[in-house]
Amino acid sequence: MSENATPETPADQPKTTKKVMIDMPKELGAVYANLALISHTPVEVVLDFAQLLPRSPRGRVMSRIIMTPMHAKMLQRALAQNVSTYESKFGEIRLPQSGTPLADDFFRYSQEGPGDEG
Repeated sequence: MSENATPETPADQPKTTKKVMIDMPKELGAVYANLALISHTPVEVVLDFAQLLPRSPRGRVMSRIIMTPMHAKMLQRALAQNVSTYESKFGEIRLPQSGTPLADDFFRYSQEGPGDEG
């Protein structure tokens, strides 16, 4: 084998894909999250999905997903493709344009109690 050869499927042969069946338990409930906290080690990526309510200084992690860095990169690519598809169908998703970090725009809270709007 030359140094330029790769052990891939030859161009004249179609690639076959296998279908994977996924079971969805009937009792599985959906979890709403409006915040994701991401951390990693050399061998895993940890995604904590949390809820942060308006006017609350504390959020709560609702679900934790641990995956390999390779799977995290595949998820990143799949999310990008899905956002692109969504925007082509429904229009651009606009994000705030400010000098503050994005999370500050969405999750700022007031020290005032409920009903103390000024």
